[in-house]
Order: sequence, then structure tokens, then C-alpha cells
Amino acid sequence: MPAVDKLKNVGKKIVDYPEESAPIVSSGDWIKSHTDNPKNRLVAYLYSLFPILGWITRYNTGWLIGDVISGVTVGMVLVPQGMSYATIATLPVQYGLYSSFVGVLIYPFFATSKDVSIGPVAVMSLTISQIILHVQKAHPGEWEGPQIATTTAFICGFIVLGIGLLRLGWIVEFIPLPAVSGFMTGSAINIAAGQVPGLMGITGFNTRAATYKVIINTLKGLPGTTRDAAFGLFGLTFLYAVRIACDKLAKRYPRRARIFFFISVLRNGFAIIILTLAAWLYTRHRKNKAGKYPIKILGTVPRGFQHVGIFTPDSKLVSALAGELPVATIILLLEHIAISKSFGRINNYKINPNQELIAIGVTNTIGSVFGAYPATGSFSRSALKSKSGVRTPLAGIFTAIVVIVALYGLTPAFFFIPTAGLSAVIIHAVADLVAKPAQVYSFWRVSPLEFFIWAAAVLVTIFTTIENGIYTSIIASVALLLLRIAHPRGHFLGKVTLEADSRESKGSREVFVPLTPDGVNNPEVKVQPPTPGIIVYRFEESLLFPNQSLLNDALVDHVKAHTRRGKDMSNVSLSDRPWNDPGPSRHGADVDQEVNNKKPTLHAVVLDFSTVSHIDTTSIQSLVDTRNQVERWADRPVEFHFATVLSPWIRRALIAGGFGLGVSADRTREVAAFSSYAVGETEEQDRELRDIESRGDNVSAAPNANAAASSAGKGPLYAVETPFIHFDLARAVGAAELTLGSRGAGGSSGGLSRVSSNQDVKEANPQ
Repeated sequence: MPAVDKLKNVGKKIVDYPEESAPIVSSGDWIKSHTDNPKNRLVAYLYSLFPILGWITRYNTGWLIGDVISGVTVGMVLVPQGMSYATIATLPVQYGLYSSFVGVLIYPFFATSKDVSIGPVAVMSLTISQIILHVQKAHPGEWEGPQIATTTAFICGFIVLGIGLLRLGWIVEFIPLPAVSGFMTGSAINIAAGQVPGLMGITGFNTRAATYKVIINTLKGLPGTTRDAAFGLFGLTFLYAVRIACDKLAKRYPRRARIFFFISVLRNGFAIIILTLAAWLYTRHRKNKAGKYPIKILGTVPRGFQHVGIFTPDSKLVSALAGELPVATIILLLEHIAISKSFGRINNYKINPNQELIAIGVTNTIGSVFGAYPATGSFSRSALKSKSGVRTPLAGIFTAIVVIVALYGLTPAFFFIPTAGLSAVIIHAVADLVAKPAQVYSFWRVSPLEFFIWAAAVLVTIFTTIENGIYTSIIASVALLLLRIAHPRGHFLGKVTLEADSRESKGSREVFVPLTPDGVNNPEVKVQPPTPGIIVYRFEESLLFPNQSLLNDALVDHVKAHTRRGKDMSNVSLSDRPWNDPGPSRHGADVDQEVNNKKPTLHAVVLDFSTVSHIDTTSIQSLVDTRNQVERWADRPVEFHFATVLSPWIRRALIAGGFGLGVSADRTREVAAFSSYAVGETEEQDRELRDIESRGDNVSAAPNANAAASSAGKGPLYAVETPFIHFDLARAVGAAELTLGSRGAGGSSGGLSRVSSNQDVKEANPQ
């Protein structure tokens, strides 16, 4: 059948199917899909709040053994760490144990991660110390540090709980890993620098100042080092020596690797026991008349829970905390989600971010009843828990037992713990939070811009505060995201013919790659431009209001630079030219027209939407404007084909803009008119549009290439009502080339979109 006859039949089909009957997604169906079975949805939602119900009935002895070993192991590390981190928060050490107990006790009932250990962490402890300092400086003498810390835990826990219940955990994804690593590295350096004076017994300056100031003042204070340094330096050396020795011995004697692993794990406890015994032997007979000892020791630690009760937040204190709550909330949820996702990937299971937020929200809200300060996931303890062979989240219960035994049975032994030893434990723990050089280099290799975000977060944290570091990393990350959305890549495409190899069927196939020199890696492969008069363009991002102007500019500029202007401007006087038309070049109007005549006539624009997942009203209006601009340049209608439109909502939007149907009646519609004085409503624009339509070169209804893309003969993949929306790019370009061929053969534009009878076809395309 001749190509014109095919076009004739398709043209008749298009007229028979008005836009309203086109198969597009329905808003009613969308609403119905979100409102069906509300009772079942509510039951499923309530059941999802307690993941423990999904596995507790299958609990067995094998799981119990693994949970007991890992839970007790983590508990023996958590007790000294919890007390150490409380000193970072400028709180009495018992508050670290309160937070440790509640975190590991409550989390198993809501957890979707078996590895995460909830409790005090270094970065949050540092943040709490800064919050306490800020509030007490603004309101001196009104509230004690523990009350401020517990109120922060309650409010932040309530906020995070609300985020989880509303299923808004996706907001965490707006902060990339380099930003998280940046402020974690900066915070670790800040914490370590602040603990060095305590390690060396140096006093006389504010260890909560900016990191660089603390480092400078520490160096100045080295001559004032006291006997505490003997305990601190020994403790730090002991921790690293045991760790290094166990790692080497485990490699040398792999059969005993697990024994060396547990010895290494318990090095914190060993260090505290040794230092406490040494401090007791040294200080027990050296108490002066003022009741002070020659080195700083922990002193009395209250036994058990001293502050259990219903927590009632002070409204005035909440107001004073308002400006500090965002940074505390961000750390609370961000650190936990990053850790839980990390161990989920390592151990091959999936975590639910919203449920994890609910878990830490409930943990901190209930923790306020025990006087705890904010707790979240700990990377070091989670890694330890994972390596110890944990099987389920229930291991946290056994960790809680260890903590409560320490609270009620070991507090008298805590009296002689040297504070320099706690500083050694802190420095040793936070050193692992500093990003390794190889990791930083990987940021540079993958994305230099994200490397600069990492560096900015570290530097701002070191030279100002952790709060500024967090805000810097978040703002820079969001700015980078907006920049990438607003300035995505796009490429004009050409064809490369690939020969089939022995594993494929005989023949060859065409693929479309960028026309730029780096479009293919092999310099011997030549990319062929599409057929003259056809432009193929791929936009590599969702088409949304921030970036829609880029698509318009790219297409219009390319059309004007590479295709023929439809109207001969050589004889148009300067006074009759538009104000933005510069007129003839210095070579003259005749030369300009001669150059213009050598360019191909624009026939079709093919847009590859394979990477476009969303589109909005502004973008559809921009596509309408683009079509109007290129048609004014070409002085004729131009086909717009769309390939690989995967979303029914994008098809719906394109049809709403008058695209895809092959009908020219609505080609000038305004989707988002700024006012009622829209395009086509002025007398001049109406005259231009009537002139275009009266010339008989209306847009053709391309053969429905989608009809050929059937699956096992069961029918077309896309409906015939939208012949300009194609299954893949090859068919879209083929359809444009087919109508271009019929136009050249018949001596007309091949316009059939407004053909109403066979006689019209014969007159327009004589054969």
C-alpha cells in the first residue's frame, strides 16, 4: 500500500477519535485508588507500627543465643561510653546511663533493623552541650542542664515521631552522604579537640569554643599539664595497642579470630577497670584538707533511677529552645537513618525509614520520663552488635539488663574512675567518625561538587559551630539539587548502526546517541545526524517549571541555527522587521538568503522522553510556546513526536496541551494563560493562524508506528488515538521520516490532520 494511502487511513482514524475519547488516566481513578478499603488500610497501618509482631512468633533458641552474646557485649561497651558521652553533654554521668537504658529497651518493639543500637552518641552529646550553654547564657540561673537536655529529648522525640507517623521520612533523602560525612567528620574533630584538655589535665579556657580556638589554647596550655595526663595518655595508648594487636593476631591466627575480636571489643571496659584501680591506689590516701584528690575523678554516681516521673515541659523553656530544636532534630533523625540504611545494605535486609523515625521518636519521648537526654543510633556500637552475631532487635533487651545492673550494682565502683580516662575513651571512639582519605578521594572522583560540600561542612564546623556546619551542608546540598534540576543535561541525537554479533539474530539495529564529540567512546564510530529536516532531542531530567526554559531555548536556538527560515526576508525593509530582528548581516540580505536556502526545511521535532518521569503545567505551556516559535520560524506547521512516554500522567498532560493527537485545531491553545489576553486572541495572531491553516500544509497525522509494536499479536502497545506518542525512539523517528518521505513524493506537506474525505487526500496528493 502506498505511503499516502496509509496516511489517508490514519487521517480518517484521527478525525473519528476526538480528544475527549483518548485513553488517558482518570483523576477519578487516582482518587479511588487512594480511598479504597479504608478499614483494611487502617488495620495494615496500625500493624506496621509494631514490626516485632511479624517475627516474634518465630523466635527460637538459635536466635536467643546470638542475641544474648551480642546484647551483653554491647552493654559492656555502652556503660563506659554512656558515661563518657554524658561528660561531653556537660551532664552528670548518670544521665548517660539513663539514655542508654531507655534507648536499647524501647527500640526493639518498633525496629526494622536488627543491628542498630540506640543510646547516647558523641555528635548529639556535643549538640546538647551547646544547647545548654546557649539557653543558660540567655536565661542565667533559670534551668539546670539536665532539665534542658530532657526537654530537648521530649520535644525532638515528639517531632520525629510525628514525621514518622505521617510517613514523611523521605525528607531525609534530601541530604546526601557527603554532607552527612562532612559534618560528622567536623564534629568528630571538634569533640576530639575538646577532650584533649581533659586528657592532659589542662584548664583555664572554654573547651566548647570553636575547634580552632580550642586547639590553639590547648597548645598554649601544654606547660600546665597535670598528673591527669598520665592516666589519660596511658588509657588512650592502651586502647589503640589492644585494638592493633588484636587485629594483627586475628590475621595471624584466623582460627582464634573470634576470641581476639571479643578481647578487642571489651578494650574500653578493660581500660576503665585498669585506670579505676590505678586511680584508687594513687588517690585513696592523698585527699587534701579541702576534700580534693590530686587528679580529677568521677566522684559519687547516684544509684538507680533518681528522676523517674511524669515529665511536664516548661512552656517558657520550650520557647527558649525553639531556635535550637531544628539542628537537634536533624541530627537525631539523620544519623539514625544513615546508620540503619548502612547496616541494612551490609547485612542484606530492608529498613523502613518512617518506622525507624517512629522508633527513635517513641524512645526519646518515653526517655523523658526517666530523665534521659536525646538518644539515636550509634555507628560504633551498631557495628559491634552486627559483628557479634546479633539475630534480632531483641538483643537490645539484654543490653538494657547490663545497663540496669551497672546502675544499681556498680555505681560505688564508678567513684574512682579518672575523668582523663573517660576523655581517652571518647577520643578513641570519635576517631572512627573521621572520614578516611580514600573515602574523601572517592567523593572527588564521583562528584567534585559533592566533595566541596563535604569540605565546606568540615571547615565550617571546625571554624564556627556544629550547628553552622549542619546548616551549611544541608543548604549546599539543596542548592546543588536545585541546580541540577534547573540545569539538566540535554542532547541532540544522531544515529549509530550496530551490527548484530553471534549471540544476536542476524541483521542490525539503530541506536541514538548524542551528536557531541563525546557521544560515543570509540572515535572510529561515526554518529550520523538524523534525516535533514528532523531534529531529535533527549532531555535528561523531569520536565518541570525550574528547567522548562532550557528545553525551549535549546530547541528554538537549534532550529534557528540549523534549519531554513520559511519566510524570505531579503526584500523586507528594516521598518517592517520586528524590533528584535537585527536585519541583514554585513554581507547583505541576498547572501543571507542564499545561506538560508542551503539549510533544510524543518519538518519534525522528535523528543525522547525516556528520562522524563514528571511534567507540569508550566512545562506543557513551554512546549506549546516552543511549537509556536519554531512554526513561526519555519512559516509552516511542524510535527512534534514524543518517544518512550512511560507515565500515563505525562500522556494525559501532553494531550491536554494539544500534543500527540495529530490534530491542528488546538495547536495554539494556552494551557497556563497569564491573562485572558492569550495567544491567538488578538486580531493579528488570528490572522497569522488563519494564514497558516489556509495554505494546506497542516500537520500530518503520522502513521501509528505504535500499532506495529504489538506483543505477540495481541494489539498495539499504545492506542491509535495518539499517533504522535510512540513506544520507542526508533519508531518515533521512523514515523517522522515516513511523513517527510510522503511529503517529498507528493509535492505537498503531507498534511492529513484535517483531511475529512478521500477526495481531499487525492487533491492534496495526486498520484
